[in-house]
Amino acid sequence: MATRLKPEQPTLGALLRALRARNGWTLKEMSVKSGIPVSTLSKVEHDRLTLTYDKLLQLSQRLNIRMSELFAENDSVAEAPVTARRSIGDVDRAVRVNTPNYDYYYLCTELRRKRMIPVITRVRAKSVEAFGDLVHHSGEEFIYVVSGRIVVHTEFYDPVTLDTGESIYIDSNMGHAYVTAEGCDEAVVLGVCSSAEDGLMDSLLNLHG
Repeated sequence: MATRLKPEQPTLGALLRALRARNGWTLKEMSVKSGIPVSTLSKVEHDRLTLTYDKLLQLSQRLNIRMSELFAENDSVAEAPVTARRSIGDVDRAVRVNTPNYDYYYLCTELRRKRMIPVITRVRAKSVEAFGDLVHHSGEEFIYVVSGRIVVHTEFYDPVTLDTGESIYIDSNMGHAYVTAEGCDEAVVLGVCSSAEDGLMDSLLNLHG
């Protein structure tokens, strides 16, 4: 007898379809309520498009949904065993968050209940003074410098400079900040954040205000 694979966790598109079904909304009605065009919602529901952070925030506020539900990193339902999942990372389809210090590109956001959160970051902050207070959040993170040079400031260690191809692994609850090194206008890093605790995505989103 062939082994039957368990269904994957729902995508953002499936979540929106289920929300529409529960409320008996047409796509047009959801568009009016959320302020997001019908064509965009249709593409999201068919998993052909994701939404930027600003649009997800708009959706959560107008439809009264928690942001973490849209990222689906938390769920009150017990997690079912996963037998096979995959997601192709694509910057063009990433959820983008722009801040004074960084441009974040959250990857693979259609994959639900991830234990790791991959993100590509463009680092623009020039100094820790310009950066502001060191940030803290739950879990651990790995940072790999794709291009440029960065200086990593942490709460308990002297600053360290990382060149292209170098990396660092830290406890994220230790205050930390990444800034560009002298002579470097912008750096690109690949980060992977992970936590055994619930609420990692909420912690990261709260960093963005």
